[in-house]
Order: sequence, then C-alpha cells, then structure tokens
Amino acid sequence: MTHPNFPLRRRTVLAAAPLLAAGAARSRPAPATVRIGYQKSSTLTVVLKAQGVLERRLAPLNAEVAWHEFTSGLPLLEALNLDNLDFSADVADTVPVFAQAAGAQLTFVAQEAPSPSAQAIVVSADSPLRGVAALKGRTVGFAKAAGAHYLLIAALAQAGLSLQDITPAYLTPADGRAAFERGAIDAWVVWDPFLAAAQRQSGARVLADGTGIASYQRYYLAGTRFARARADVLQVLYDELARAGRWVKANPDAAAALLAPVWGVDLPTVLQANGRRSYAVRAAVPQGLAEQQKIADAFFAEKLLPRRVDALDVSLFQPA
Repeated sequence: MTHPNFPLRRRTVLAAAPLLAAGAARSRPAPATVRIGYQKSSTLTVVLKAQGVLERRLAPLNAEVAWHEFTSGLPLLEALNLDNLDFSADVADTVPVFAQAAGAQLTFVAQEAPSPSAQAIVVSADSPLRGVAALKGRTVGFAKAAGAHYLLIAALAQAGLSLQDITPAYLTPADGRAAFERGAIDAWVVWDPFLAAAQRQSGARVLADGTGIASYQRYYLAGTRFARARADVLQVLYDELARAGRWVKANPDAAAALLAPVWGVDLPTVLQANGRRSYAVRAAVPQGLAEQQKIADAFFAEKLLPRRVDALDVSLFQPA
C-alpha cells in the first residue's frame, strides 16, 4: 500500500509471492545466467560470493551466477541499464538518482538501513583545518555520484557554503587514497572500508561524518526487465542478503576474517568498518525513499543532473 505522504507517480510493485506460486505449477524455468555486479566494498554480496551461497540456492531455479566487479557505483548502474548486468549489489543512495536522470529503468530490490557514520570528510592528522567551514578555497577529493558526494554537498550547505566554494577533485577510492597520502588534496570524502583504512593506516582525522546530515542508505537494484521475468531469483537474492547481514553483525570476527583478504586490509580495520554499517537489509518502500528526493534536488541545484528527478518515480520489488 502506498503511504499517503509518499505518493509514487509511476510506481510498479513487483511482488514475489504470486509469481513464485505460479512458478511452482509450471515446468522448470529455462536455464539462465544471473549477472551480478558488485564492488569490493559490497560487503554482503562479497560474503555470499565467498561462501558460494547463491550458486547453491539458485541451482534449483535452473540459474547460475556470473560475477562482475566494478570500481564504483555509477558505472555499475550504467551496465545494469544497458542490460549488461541483471542485478547490482549495494550502491550508495545517490547513485540511483544519477541513473534515473539518465533514464535508466531500474527496480529497487532492497535497502540497507541508515549507516550515517560509515562515510566521512577526513583530513590529515596534522591538518590546520578544524571544521567544514574551513574547507572554503580548498581542494576536496571524492567519488562523483557516490554517497560521499552528497555528504559533502549537505555538509557544506550546513556550513553556509556550496561546491562553488571549494575545488572538487573527482577521484576513485584508490586514487583518492593516493592523493590524500601525498598531500595533493586538502580533504577527502570517503566511505567504509576505505574510511576505516585511512583512519587506521594514514592517521586520517574526521572533520564530519553523516550523522544528522546524510543518513547513507544503500540500495540493491535490478534491471526492470529482469525483475519482471525472474521475481523468483530476486526473492532468493533478497533472502540471502538479509541472512548475510544478520550473519555479519552476529559473527564480527568470522566476517572480518572472510573480508580482510578481499579488501586487502587488516582485521581491526574490517571490524571498525563493519561496526559502523547497519547491514540491515529490508524491503524498499515509498516512505523509506524520502531522502532520495532531497538528494536529487541537491544535485539538481548544483547543476550536476541534466534534469529534475522525481525520486519516487520508480519500480519496487515486494519480497514474499
């Protein structure tokens, strides 16, 4: 049911239960390869990949998994829109807004509950900068369209500034880390586990995190054509991501041991990063998308979107 305060203008709800029931009465579905895109920081998807869970769960549905790694969220969703992928591991709340502006037909499959302290604006330990207002005239590195991008916009606005008051440097996490360590940028906006690694290994000091500024919710998405055709597969993905989220929070040491070699960081760094993420996977519902409109409006005001985006004009998957 649509919440009265969050009307969706063109919402498609893709419910799994009726399709699963109908599927049980039909013959085994045609063989399919489910193409999943992820990043190294896609914690729960990396856990499922390492454990081989999806391969086992999808085999009865006559589906196998093909994994595709990306360095950032925007190219990942571009591949999804071009039908080069079927499902996207979690991307920051900002990324779907850019994809919508480009006309992408995406279905929101799930949402992770907020993790505002899992991204932050950091400076070197010996930096003279002591607050966000001190960033005026400085060079700040961040990944374009990432959650860090919106955090910076919102934090600057709170300090009475805008992106026009700084020199932006669009950098991937790897390039941002290198630029930060050699002093080529005055501040860096980044998310975990890169944030925890910078704090522990480079002595980065937090100027501001997302608390009270940007809630930092992450979304799992599918191409709408695939979502309509294979709600049974999406149900398995949803169930296993939710289970993985509970496992990571209940077994922090085991999760850290699994993730550390993938991320290339030590166990304490993984533990610190995972402690700041909720990993609470839940259905994407209209009222949970409220901040998406704020994000869209902020980017449009900065002339970073080609057109105004109705953030609620989306398709939603309704898990059983």
